Amino acid sequence: MANRSAANLDTTQRGDELESVADASGRPVWRLVWDVFRMNRPALISLGLLTFMIAFCFIGPLFYHTDQVQTNIAQANLPPSRAHLLGTDEVGYDELGRLMAGGQSAMEIGFAAAVIATFLGALWGGAAGYFGGMLDSVLMRIVDALLAIPALFFLLFLASFITPTLPILILVVACISWLVPSRLIRGEALTLRVREYVQAVKCMGGRGGRVVFRHILPNSIGVIVVNATFQVADAILLVASLSFLGLGIPPPEANWGSMLSAGLNYIYAGYWWLIYPPGIAIVLTVTSINFVGDAVRDALEVRLQSR
Repeated sequence: MANRSAANLDTTQRGDELESVADASGRPVWRLVWDVFRMNRPALISLGLLTFMIAFCFIGPLFYHTDQVQTNIAQANLPPSRAHLLGTDEVGYDELGRLMAGGQSAMEIGFAAAVIATFLGALWGGAAGYFGGMLDSVLMRIVDALLAIPALFFLLFLASFITPTLPILILVVACISWLVPSRLIRGEALTLRVREYVQAVKCMGGRGGRVVFRHILPNSIGVIVVNATFQVADAILLVASLSFLGLGIPPPEANWGSMLSAGLNYIYAGYWWLIYPPGIAIVLTVTSINFVGDAVRDALEVRLQSR
């Protein structure tokens, strides 16, 4: 009892010291993270571009109304004009409106699949890294076996007998993308499980599940958040690749990959408005997310926060 009281007193004293340090700095943690983030000029520009792309895809259709369901062959492959700012495609769809609709599906799949994949990977890797032993070996061998299967090959196999829809693509991409986060979180859990505060919880009778959810995963939040940003970019590229091969969401739904694939059929006809807009949209979105992810990683790094 005396030892526990002394430990509680020591913990209280350390907490008071941390509070005094926070009071001396006068800034909350999120402000410290933002100060480090805004020092990265490419990341700030990328954040602005990403915000613009999200607003373009989801808010743009509210102001620029187009029909993306009914085809109009008489209006096919028209060049840019006042009526169609980016022209029309091979079946008469307005290209600018198609670009917005394609961005909606790409980002919905990217963000939703990233959230699901990060959640599954964090649970799997956190459990494997903390408990270790036979459980770690079994869980990681499953991950290794699944990683040995090329993602695109697996998607092509599923697309051969499943009609792709938005929910199905989200689940399929998430089921492929959780493997890498699980390995990263496992490595973080192997480091955290030997820390003093984790050992203290175990000595006080804390169960494994409580340790994983209350200590391992919260202290791995930097790795989780950074990896989630890269998962969004990877999911967008994966769906674009699948749509480029003609195995994405079927018409009249749109996707940047399918738009780019259709535009390449007219590469020698001079219809540049069918090729460059979806290609530029993919490059800008994925590059912006990657730059933002790099900056978030630096901002969440403890040594940079202590500056």
